[in-house]
Amino acid sequence: MNTAGHSEATAPRGLELTPFRGLRYDPDRVGSLAAVTSPPYDVVVRPDGLHQLQDADPYNIVRLILPQATTPSARTDQAADTLRRWLAEGVLTVDPEPALYVYEQRHADGMLQRGLIGLLRVSEPADGTVLPHEDVIPHVVADRAALMRATHANLEPLLLTYRGDGTTADIVDRTAAQPPLLSTTTEDGYSHRLWAITDPAETADVQADLAHHQALIADGHHRWATYRRLRAEHPSPSPWDHGLVLLVDTARYPLRVRAIHRLLHGLPVAEALAAVEGLFRVQRLETPLPEALQTLADAACAGNAFLLAGDGAFHLLDRPDPALLARTVPADHPAAWRTLDATVLHATLLDHVWHIPEDSPAHIAYIHDTAATVDKAERDGGTAVLLHPVREEVVRDLARQGVTMPRKSTSFGPKPASGLVLRALDL
Repeated sequence: MNTAGHSEATAPRGLELTPFRGLRYDPDRVGSLAAVTSPPYDVVVRPDGLHQLQDADPYNIVRLILPQATTPSARTDQAADTLRRWLAEGVLTVDPEPALYVYEQRHADGMLQRGLIGLLRVSEPADGTVLPHEDVIPHVVADRAALMRATHANLEPLLLTYRGDGTTADIVDRTAAQPPLLSTTTEDGYSHRLWAITDPAETADVQADLAHHQALIADGHHRWATYRRLRAEHPSPSPWDHGLVLLVDTARYPLRVRAIHRLLHGLPVAEALAAVEGLFRVQRLETPLPEALQTLADAACAGNAFLLAGDGAFHLLDRPDPALLARTVPADHPAAWRTLDATVLHATLLDHVWHIPEDSPAHIAYIHDTAATVDKAERDGGTAVLLHPVREEVVRDLARQGVTMPRKSTSFGPKPASGLVLRALDL
């Protein structure tokens, strides 16, 4: 990381990754490791996906990360009680010594991702060590904070990326040549393997290398904001000074960037289309989803474009009225931000045209899976808004300028499976 121009007092300290004693499922106490894992809490498609995961195994991690009860306090109490019970029963056990964990995800389509799971020092926003690129929704941060307070645990790592020179990646790859601590394959076709780095010399080499780097939050803005809130609540030093992360060197292992789609409750497609008449060009597409997404991709090359779905067809919205954009998109941001599809969606369509509050779960849902978004819109009578993904370079460049994108703008992946290694702050 280039720190030119910073004094010793203000220079960023770089990434500080610390080993920890991981909390892991005892494979002899559960049906299978695959059956107790889950996607991250905000990727689980509720309620169908939630129920499917709960039914997969009585010890599925979703019972901790998405506890189900009638009130918020009952949910967090339930998660804390469940975690204590699983520890007492030996369902979850503590590794004997602190480690940095090498985590690998592999898919038959050629995707291979490796990174390090450890405890990262929670830094202040101004020091530039960890770069967010999206805004957060306050009530989600409050929900995650309540869950972490109640369980006294980091139940799933957030995903960070950095651009390394290969030093740490070489150690990661050497470790991955050894027999793993665990290996499992989940229903989505991804194989997951985990190793522990416990050698002090290797740990020191990793820490020395990472001290020269900054990281981009790829997935987990709300968890990072939660780490920062909880750190501020506890006098330092304390276990809350660090949070659980997966750190991936994207110079060695590039991530895939996908869009996060919107489901607008209570807004039928016909009403959504009527409201944009004369403001966007609208084309009805009588094609399957893959072909419609390709049409969206082509249109996105020329400017802002969206797909609406929910009435059995797809509708391409593109070529917005320049005057409309001029009066609805804030002018006090860089051009790269003003022209983002997510910016136009939120500032122009949601706020100005459809009058939908972006942070109200009663009005809008954020869904990662494209087909699921369309299916839910068709079942519920709402409108699915499908977006084309942003390039990683655009995300990183904006983050370095200190410019955050509209919330839920991107989905980096593959995301780490929740349930493979947890962190209990009491250890």
